[in-house]
Amino acid sequence: MNTFARAVASVAMIAALSGTAYAEEINFGIISTESQQNLKPKWEPFLADFAKMTGLDVKPFFASDYSGVIEGMRFGKVQIAWYGNKSAMEAVDRASGEIFAQSVSADGNPGYWSVILAPKSSKLTSVDDLLKCDRSLNFGIGDPNSTSGFLVPTTFIFGAHNVDPKTCFKNVTNSNHETNAMAVANGQLDAATNNTENLAIMEKNNPAAFARVKVIWKSPLIPSDPIVWRKDLPEATKQKIKDFFLTYGTEKSKGNAAKEKQVLAGLAWAPFKPSNNDQLLPIRVMELSKKIAKVKSDHQLADADKKAQLEKLEAEKTDIEKKLKASQG
Repeated sequence: MNTFARAVASVAMIAALSGTAYAEEINFGIISTESQQNLKPKWEPFLADFAKMTGLDVKPFFASDYSGVIEGMRFGKVQIAWYGNKSAMEAVDRASGEIFAQSVSADGNPGYWSVILAPKSSKLTSVDDLLKCDRSLNFGIGDPNSTSGFLVPTTFIFGAHNVDPKTCFKNVTNSNHETNAMAVANGQLDAATNNTENLAIMEKNNPAAFARVKVIWKSPLIPSDPIVWRKDLPEATKQKIKDFFLTYGTEKSKGNAAKEKQVLAGLAWAPFKPSNNDQLLPIRVMELSKKIAKVKSDHQLADADKKAQLEKLEAEKTDIEKKLKASQG
């Protein structure tokens, strides 16, 4: 064994004895908001710079749905990932995840919005039209771990009106943002969830399809997407990663900041800002609101069970709302 190999083996042994995984190889999880074919060229320049500027062996990790990236992190196959807030919450709660950075929209918005799309020629013009619930409409909803595609519309539309989409519509299908938007544009769906970020991509890449859709509902603001790492990464590796993300495309960058800004623009982002798990507090309130609405509309529950569940959920919601208020003040 040569000197270099002995050194690597020694470091790996020390890491193993300390109970910490040696993390020079980093798998970066990318949620499936679009097809892998579309996502890969957008992310490759950024991941190449990530590897070059940190010395880490960075590889993209794609999955067919959001859960695949969450489970990849849970089982140590993914060390860092780009998530939406709902999927980040799942990663934090059950995959040893921790938020350390937040994306920033290239247009300066503090976040983005969930929307409901319908064909431009459709008679649907509002949520009231959508919620007639005569089982005549084909509706597309997002991945169950999507914030804008699933959690937000479920909370603010269906939960708020005590409506179960499965009994309201003729058919309900789960797909990513790109697939839902194209299905609406092509008349295969009567309406579907999406978000303003994906609409901007659609307008740029497929203006003809964009011209065939309209927005019939827009949500309250959603916080920008977080970047999450596994909490058990070595501290030295975390520092390399954090330094890279928080200086990339800025005057503190060790590379070509102007070129880096162009790379970020390809992802529809400006330079990142620091963040932490408190970013998820508004999402936790939404999740609890959805659960409360579901329990209230559950006619199978005995009154005593319903009361007990609601008291527990309301107490959790109140506690999180207090934390949210404190974090904002």
